[in-house]
Amino acid sequence: MAAEPLGPPLRTLIVDDEPLAVERLQILCAQMPGIALVGTATDGEAALRMIEALAPELVLLDIAMPGLDGIGVARALEAKAIRPAIIFCTAFDQFAVAAFDVAAVDYLLKPVVPERLAKAIGRVTDKLRATGEAVAPAPEWLEEFWVPHRSEVVRVSADDVDRIEAERDYMRLHIGTRSFLLHQTISELERRLDPARFIRLHRSAIVRREFIAKLRHDGLGTWFAMLADGSETRIGRSYLPAAKTLIGR
Repeated sequence: MAAEPLGPPLRTLIVDDEPLAVERLQILCAQMPGIALVGTATDGEAALRMIEALAPELVLLDIAMPGLDGIGVARALEAKAIRPAIIFCTAFDQFAVAAFDVAAVDYLLKPVVPERLAKAIGRVTDKLRATGEAVAPAPEWLEEFWVPHRSEVVRVSADDVDRIEAERDYMRLHIGTRSFLLHQTISELERRLDPARFIRLHRSAIVRREFIAKLRHDGLGTWFAMLADGSETRIGRSYLPAAKTLIGR
């Protein structure tokens, strides 16, 4: 059972083009004392009109919709000084990076279960209590990843990622002895990572700077980064000048 809210319920709008998905979210919201449902919309354009008219504090937003999709709705809201918190509810996990890029509070996979929805709503109320605003502007650099794991999408702090390796159309994030696959290109991921914390060493490898223990070369012109876990990564020739700045060269 959801905990009693510490403040007034969040004025909430549901946006989804699937009637059954809307009905399920309506039922879930009716069971949560922290939610006051103010309306529903079935497409992105209608969602923007209703957000303008109703000023909800929270939008439960589908991504894959005809016309203006959920990511497009979120981007349209970025220009507003006061905008609602967004929790994406979708059947597809490949949008997780784009969802974070538009400062969504959470990302739930369908079918949405009560426990995950309650947890996501708790994150929104925590932000409201802490800042007085539902959503902060999108950060310049990625601070967290949302990665598929079993039947849900989990958050991983960028500070916990040791290294990232490309595997075809996916990136494998290594966190200690665990790893997660993320559907994203390495070039796009490099663009969103803070260069003060991460460095690209190879066309298929990005490493957290603090995870690099030392550099070595084989005497034949090839350099390697020795990592804190005892593994090593070959440094590509075009990335070598940047890597050498780690040792002041």
